[in-house]
Amino acid sequence: MADDLNTRFLEWFMSHGGKVELAAVGLTHFPDAGRGAVALRDIQENEIIFSIPRDLLLSTRTCTLRTELGENAWKKLGNGWAGLMLCMMWENAKGASSKWAGYFEIMPNTFHSLMFWTPDELSELTGSTVLDKIGKNEAEKDYHERVVPILKDRPDLFPPSHLDSHYGLNMYHIMGSRILSRSFHVEEWKGNHSDSDDEEEHEEDGGEEQPEVVVPAERPASEDKMAVDGENTIEPHPHTLEADDEEDDEAEDVSDVSMVPMADMLNARNGCDNANLFYEEHILEMRATKPIKSGEQIWNTYGDPPNSDLLRRYGHVDMLTLPDGSIGNPSDVVEITADLVVDIVASEHSRERIDWWLEEGGDDVFIMEANSPLPDALVSLIRLLLSTSDEWEKIRDKGKPPKPKSDAQSDSVAEKVLRKRLDMYKTSLDDDICLLSSGSTPLSSNYQNAVLVRMGEKRILEGALGKLVEKAKAGSQTQTAGGKKRRAANGREGEASNGKRSKRS
Repeated sequence: MADDLNTRFLEWFMSHGGKVELAAVGLTHFPDAGRGAVALRDIQENEIIFSIPRDLLLSTRTCTLRTELGENAWKKLGNGWAGLMLCMMWENAKGASSKWAGYFEIMPNTFHSLMFWTPDELSELTGSTVLDKIGKNEAEKDYHERVVPILKDRPDLFPPSHLDSHYGLNMYHIMGSRILSRSFHVEEWKGNHSDSDDEEEHEEDGGEEQPEVVVPAERPASEDKMAVDGENTIEPHPHTLEADDEEDDEAEDVSDVSMVPMADMLNARNGCDNANLFYEEHILEMRATKPIKSGEQIWNTYGDPPNSDLLRRYGHVDMLTLPDGSIGNPSDVVEITADLVVDIVASEHSRERIDWWLEEGGDDVFIMEANSPLPDALVSLIRLLLSTSDEWEKIRDKGKPPKPKSDAQSDSVAEKVLRKRLDMYKTSLDDDICLLSSGSTPLSSNYQNAVLVRMGEKRILEGALGKLVEKAKAGSQTQTAGGKKRRAANGREGEASNGKRSKRS
């Protein structure tokens, strides 16, 4: 059944201008990764694996719904993903008459991403800031306030008999999750370098012919799947991925977000990428970035995100062997919000200083990576909040935050911040290790993934905390040793500090 579906999809793809050598590439089901692409023969580095015509991309540029609705109605959908999600629902509702019918047939209908978790399952992620980034409430607000009115206003485009089956809230979430997990950011073609640029480069090369290498005409199209994150505030703010967001939409053109048939068949895993998507004027090309042997899976790259992001977007996590022998994701991170620092310092001047910090472009979320020192911005903020009134005035006058140079006082605050951050989880790291290693009670896939996410974050926090504790101990020992040396230098035991022998009693 799956083989038949793969065959029909490939036939649809090639009948619409897609090019792929079926003797070189196939689609199959991998036990640990689901549907993916496999090399059927050895593929050389820089070899084009397949190509996709731009008009086969599904986006708000290629779908005609925007024209059918008219600009006034279209603008009511806002600048977020609502427009693309409605386009996808509309094309899907058209069935076989849609240009992308063969594409919709192979798209997933069920997801294990956080958008579809139950409240009980989500509670297992308590303490992780990934819960603030799901955006379900914001997406549903967009649906009811932006999409539903248009559905009701245009029964000619959206037949009332189709509203429940093709345009309901569940289908809206499905389309949003398809975009979140499978879309690419593909910019419009802006042309090659000018001839004069080419001449200058040729002159810089000394006029010699350089080896021809397959390089992208522009940057890779698959550097990252589209994400529209929320505005940063001092309080944790939901990073919405389906709802409208004004600030980031000014920088990101949502019409660049595209569903790319065939390219989204490739899976991704930390450190495994061997292909990447590049774009030309009329086509997109998936090219091998290293030799791929026959039988190997063809992996794309999405920037090696942490497990929390993998779970939020794709519904799975990476389980790799780490340098210490444990299982996890080497790209895991943990976030610390500035309000935690403010709570620890609890200065009456904190609000004024935080406002200044943010106005100067300071971070309100600090990202910690495994085996890395405390973020410079976090140390700088701690020093800002600890500064005396005189120091604060100098900082403000200069318009520069304190240098991220830690000392015993700032380290003490950082230690308290890390401990408080760890207290946000319902379980300890040891508890989680026991859960995974005991094997007495089988864990559901979602439960196990939640445990792996919070374990990865706790490892980073405990590792950083351990370094601070060791640093404090070393500092204390050095201070004690230094005190003894000073006493020895100033006089032997029983002698006065001025060098005179003290009188014996």
